Parts: sequence; structure tokens; C-alpha cells
Amino acid sequence: MATPVRTRFAPSPTGFLHIGGARTALFSWAFARHHGGEFVLRIEDTDVERSTPEAVQAILDGMSWLALDWDEGPFYQMQRMDRYREVVAELLAKGLAYPCYASPAELDEMREAQRKRGEKPRYDGRWRPAPGKTLPTPPAGVDPVIRFCNPTEGAVAWDDLVKGRIEIANAEMDDLIISRPDGTPTYNFCVVVDDWDMKITHVIRGDDHVNNTPRQINILRALGAEVPAYAHLSMILGDDGQKLSKRHGAVSVMQYHEDGYLTEAVINYLARLGWSHGNDEVFSRDQLVNWFDLDHITPSAAQFNTEKLNWLNAHYIKATDDKVLAADTASRLARRQVNPENGPALDTLVALYKERVSTLNELADAVEAFYVDVRPSEDLLTQHLNDASRAALADLAGEFDACDWQREAISAAIKTTMKAHGLKMPQVAIPLRVLLVGQPQTPAIDAVVEAMGRATVLARLRRYL
Repeated sequence: MATPVRTRFAPSPTGFLHIGGARTALFSWAFARHHGGEFVLRIEDTDVERSTPEAVQAILDGMSWLALDWDEGPFYQMQRMDRYREVVAELLAKGLAYPCYASPAELDEMREAQRKRGEKPRYDGRWRPAPGKTLPTPPAGVDPVIRFCNPTEGAVAWDDLVKGRIEIANAEMDDLIISRPDGTPTYNFCVVVDDWDMKITHVIRGDDHVNNTPRQINILRALGAEVPAYAHLSMILGDDGQKLSKRHGAVSVMQYHEDGYLTEAVINYLARLGWSHGNDEVFSRDQLVNWFDLDHITPSAAQFNTEKLNWLNAHYIKATDDKVLAADTASRLARRQVNPENGPALDTLVALYKERVSTLNELADAVEAFYVDVRPSEDLLTQHLNDASRAALADLAGEFDACDWQREAISAAIKTTMKAHGLKMPQVAIPLRVLLVGQPQTPAIDAVVEAMGRATVLARLRRYL
């Protein structure tokens, strides 16, 4: 019987869940779901100085918003310290690890001498036991680090499921510290023990971990553990081709939520950052799970394209039910202290504007003008309100005061005014938009006027006429 697929996402809680981490989580989740396997969430919180409860919560919030459900966890490394110490003791007992008493000053001196000789700076194994080797006397009162006995011959090789065959000579690696003087295990060691204990079959992670992989494989083999398959994802670049960072704008997943992106749009877009299924640009979560594999992940860097994300988000907004959008818009307006209860029905406005926006914030921006007293800028007034348009709008206000308040009657009133003043539609509609909502572009003007209501329309027109 085939071994069940088990993947994991193992973020360090030193900040928010960023786009790169979210993509790693998505690919790990999708691979497990595609194979009917299990997805494990693990919090790698051994960096006590930088890890915070707030960062843990930010990661959990991001995962929940993306709807990346996990089957086991979250496991916390700080709660597994006894297990790590147990495995360190096992390696020591088998002669596969050893105490090293070299001081930081000694190590600095050693590396400086190596650099002067043109050698790669590395630990020289001075405390590593060997047949016939006499070790120095341990200094009194010094707590040692524990180092793993890395093989000195041969090479570590693995068939990376994204990057292909990778081989590193063991001679290129020194003896990794697996436990600090205070007994705290190190990151690379904890990862190995966790993947072993949690029976992880596929490690999908960023390619900044490639250099850790041969060290981790050697420790796994020393423990007699089965080595998982590895898939290292290339970095994500910003629009400018540089590594994605804070200067590119929102890189926190929850910031995209705040900025008005739909979960499914972000999932769809993240999936396309380095993975493809033919020419399909838009696909559902179920389709992603059905199609996902590691064979179609590109080994080259993926480039983040904000315009493409906006295009996808606009697509999903158009496909979202008006009442769902109205509820979200109400929430966004409430955060601005805008109360829509005494104005037009939100779902009516959402239906008007949803085809014209790329984000939910843009949707809230558009409809806010129906609930607050907006004033057009002086530049817009100067540009669009002249003697001819002012006279036409004054007459149009009279038409609006008398006509039935239905779209057809409103449209007829506008056309009557245009004809009477010898003007074309833009010469009336654009200044009308400016006076009503403070913008020269809106959906169909008769629909906007109808939705705003007679009293508000007349009040906003007459203060400028």
C-alpha cells in the first residue's frame, strides 16, 4: 500500500503571513488535497526573541482567510523541547554528535586564518572525536554546543521535484550545531525531528532552504529516518523584477483582505505564481485541487503582477452575489463611520458599480458618495461646469422635480433638456455626474440619478446653480 501523502506548512512567527509564505502554504495544501493526503500546520517558534503571539495569530488569521484548512496542528516547536533533547541524547550516545567547547573568539580566529589562506571559512572539527585523536581537556565552567558529525566523504544528492537533481559534496559542509550551550536545539535540527515524527512525505518550501536540505538529509539518515521528497519553490519578484518586499506595497496576506481583494481571487492568483495548467487563467479552488501537481511548477522565479491580480479580482467581484458584496461594502463603510441605512439600498448600488471596480475598497469608494455629502473639487467644477451646462442643469433640476422617479422618466428628462439647449449627452451627463458624486465617470447616469433619490439629487444640483 502506498504511503499516504503528508505535507506541512511551517512558518516562523516573526511577522505577518507574507505572499511567499502564503504561496508555499497553498501549494502544500493543494498537493495534499489532490492526493487525498493530510496537511499539517507547524509553528517554528524557537526564535524566542523575534517570535510573538501576535505574529502567530496573524499567520492563523491569514490561513483562515485563505481557507487553507489543516488536518493536524498547529504544532509549536517550543512545546516539543523535551523531544528534541531526547534525539540529541540519542545521537550523542551513538557517537553521531559531540560536544564542542570552542569559544566564539576561537571560532572567529579560526575563520580569519582560513580566509587569509584563501580557504572557505568553516568549523575545522577541532572537538570532533576520531580514532587516535586526542581531544583537548574541556574548559571548566563552559557549557558546550552539540555538533552533528556530518559525513566527511561522498555527497548528498536528491531529485528535487522542482529544480531537478541536486548534489552537494559532504566535504563542503562542516559539523552543524544542533544544540546551543543552554540546551536549546537549533532550527535545522528541530525541522528534521519534526518532519520525521510527523511522517512528512513531501517538503514543499522556498528555495532559500536549498542549502539547508543536504544537512537535514544527513541528520535524517543518521537517525535511520525515511527522507521525504523535496520541492523548492523559486522566489517571487515584484513588478520591477526585484525580490518582492515591503516597498512593493501589500505583501501581507491580510493587507490584501484590507485592500479589498476576494479570497478566491488571491488563491487563484497565488496558484499561477510559478504553476500553470495549460492556458487556464481563471479556475476555482476545486479545479486547482483537481489539477495540481508539482510537475508544472517552473524552477524560474515568478513575477508578481499587480495588474493581473486586479484583473482577476475584478472578474471575481463581477461573479459575486450582490447581497454578499453589499454586506462586505456595509462593513467597509462602517469602518469609515458611514451609515448606509438612510440612503439607497446597498445591493442596488453594488449592482450598478460592480462591473466597474477592481477591488472591494473601490466599490466602497464609489457608493460612499450616495451616503455622504460629497463636494466636487474646484478643478472639476472649472473643467466641467460652464454657462451652457449650468443653464441646462438648472432646467434639468426643474424636470427632475416634476417627473416620475423612474429610470425611463429620468432618461427622458435628460434628453429633453439636451435637445432644448442644443447639447450632446456628455455636455449634460458629465457635469451632472460631477455635481452629484464628485466624479466625471459613473455607470449610466439615469440609473445613478434614480438610485440617489429625488431629494438628494435636487439638493446637490441647486447649490451650484
